[in-house]
Amino acid sequence: MPPLVAAMVSLGVLGAIDTYITATIFPVPVWVTFIAWASFFACGGGTQGFVKSVARNWTGILIASVTLLIITHGPATPLFAAILVGLGTSAMVFASSFGILNFPPAIVFGFASFVGTTAATGTTVMTPGLTHPTLVAMAAMLLGAAFGFVSELGTQMLTAKKAATA
Repeated sequence: MPPLVAAMVSLGVLGAIDTYITATIFPVPVWVTFIAWASFFACGGGTQGFVKSVARNWTGILIASVTLLIITHGPATPLFAAILVGLGTSAMVFASSFGILNFPPAIVFGFASFVGTTAATGTTVMTPGLTHPTLVAMAAMLLGAAFGFVSELGTQMLTAKKAATA
C-alpha cells in the first residue's frame, strides 16, 4: 500500500478510536491527545520520539502548573499574570537546554495543553484528586503519544512489502 494511503488508514482508524475512548472510557480532552500525537512525530517518532515527546510535554505541563499556582496565590491582576507567564516561558526555554528536553515546541505543547485543560474541564490548579488538570493533561499527553507510536507502527505494517513467494 502506498505510504500516504497507509498513513491515512492507520491514523484515520486510530483517530476514531482515540475520539471514542476519550468520549467514553478515558475522559481526557481529545484535542490534547491529538497535540501529543503530533508532538510524537515532531520529536522524531519511534521509541526515542515517544520518550522525548512525553518528557518534553510533561515538562511544559509542570512549568504551567507551577506558573498557574503562583498566579493563583498572587495579586489578581493582568500584569501579574503576564509577568508570570513570561517567566514560565523563560523557564520553558531554559528547560530546553537539557539534552532530552532540547525541542522547545514540545514543551510549549505541554504548557498550552495544561492551560487549555483547565479551561476545558472547569478545573484549576487547586482542584484536588484525579481530576486535577495536571494529571488530566499528563494522562492525555501520554495517551496521545501512545496513539502516535501505534499509528506509526500501523503505517509501517500497511506499507511493508509482502515476501515474494517462490
